[in-house]
Amino acid sequence: MGHREDLLAGAKRCLYEKGYMRTTARDIVAASGTNLGSIGYHYGSKDALMQQALLESIEGWGEELSGALAEAVGDRAAPPERFEAIWTRVIDLMESHRMMWAANFEILAYLDELPEIRKVLAAAQDEGRSGLASIFLGLPEEGNEHLTGTVGALCQALLVGVVGQWMLDPDNAPTGRDLAEGMRVLMGARPAG
Repeated sequence: MGHREDLLAGAKRCLYEKGYMRTTARDIVAASGTNLGSIGYHYGSKDALMQQALLESIEGWGEELSGALAEAVGDRAAPPERFEAIWTRVIDLMESHRMMWAANFEILAYLDELPEIRKVLAAAQDEGRSGLASIFLGLPEEGNEHLTGTVGALCQALLVGVVGQWMLDPDNAPTGRDLAEGMRVLMGARPAG
């Protein structure tokens, strides 16, 4: 790996270990084995590097989720079973990505002080909604953009809420089955059992 890749790997490590706001340029240099000048040369600033580290972490989680779901959920699964299976898998992946989620929640508290990251995350939010709509409906993202603002937005709202509950109290956070049952009741279906 070159300095650029080393810096990014070091920034991700710092993001997970120290969080977004507490990570300094010197922390990244120590974690990456590079030098201070490399940050400016390759990324322009520590903030730009940390933004890239955060975005790549989120994208990595999304790719891992998509891959895991492709194995766990058949494209022909009925919507209620698909919904439950997807949420079960999402919740299973939370532990291995806990620090990425913690960094995301940390940043929310500082968005007024970080206008550039706000712009980056707002743009990424649209991509996330599109990806979630595709995952939950089993449809390709291309040609189904109209679902991003409805299905994608609903899934994203649920995701943030479930992650928040899980981070606060994992033992009492909802399961995929709980979410599916709740959705059935909300949509007017009779409660199971």
